[in-house]
Amino acid sequence: MNIVVLDSDTLGGLDLSPLNVYGNVTIYPYTRYEETIERCKDVDIALTNKVVFDKDILDALPNLKLISVLATGMNNIDLEYAKQKGVVVKNVSGYSTDSVVQTTFMLALALIGKLEFYSSYTRSKQWCNSPIFTNLEQNFFEIAGKKWGIIGLGTIGSKAASVASAFGAEVVYYSTNKNPHSKEYQHLELEELLKSCDIVSIHAPLNENTANLLDKEQLFMLKDGAVLLNLGRGGIVNEAALAEAIDKKDLLVGLDVTQKEPIEPDNPLFNIKKKQNLIITPHLAWGSQEARQKLLQGTIKNIEDFLNA
Repeated sequence: MNIVVLDSDTLGGLDLSPLNVYGNVTIYPYTRYEETIERCKDVDIALTNKVVFDKDILDALPNLKLISVLATGMNNIDLEYAKQKGVVVKNVSGYSTDSVVQTTFMLALALIGKLEFYSSYTRSKQWCNSPIFTNLEQNFFEIAGKKWGIIGLGTIGSKAASVASAFGAEVVYYSTNKNPHSKEYQHLELEELLKSCDIVSIHAPLNENTANLLDKEQLFMLKDGAVLLNLGRGGIVNEAALAEAIDKKDLLVGLDVTQKEPIEPDNPLFNIKKKQNLIITPHLAWGSQEARQKLLQGTIKNIEDFLNA
């Protein structure tokens, strides 16, 4: 088998040598759309995280037999047309749950605890000159006793809910597919959840039910000083409206995803006044070293299942 990895840089230096037992492996750090056909023309198996395989690409690759997506989401593949062409498409699910949930709480705790302010205060040696042993200049609060709303109670959302409960929060959720299913947590309609929760975290995919789900009207339903965390997809939150809401409502916001990735330099979130109220990480929540190892093992299983079919 001829195997190509089209965007290895998205895997953060993961050792891909275990793939060598399955064929002749060629690895590219990243691949532009216009390079895809040339790099895949003699390939049986293509491995990719985000490279697009649309109708035009698939039509130009008669030898392609398997696309193994190095992720859970497959929105970069025209799945219906791939099926028509007889190209098998596989993904890996469940590998990143612990990593995403951990990042959710990393963002939440850093924002709630005013970590950037207090760390800067100490690094700058201001504490050295203080007449007292402490500094409580900026208030922080406890998660215990607060109301935590989950948007999207799937595998990741459910794990986040259990951790929030362990902190002592009251957990409620909103089902983005309009199908409430939990017996453990109370389901609320979106408006009620936004108005009543102290902390809201998003763990939903981007689809017709979630695109622009939190627009200006919804964002201004949030309590003043509430915490909003998006670990789902950037297109779920209107970023221009969010920039306005951060300044006007004193929201604390943690984002691991943005509408366009990499984030563009003219994104309105760069222009907010209350910069201390916003943390943006570069879509890293999925990628702990353990999660990436699980992803590789899942990809190897996909290849073996395909070869043994």
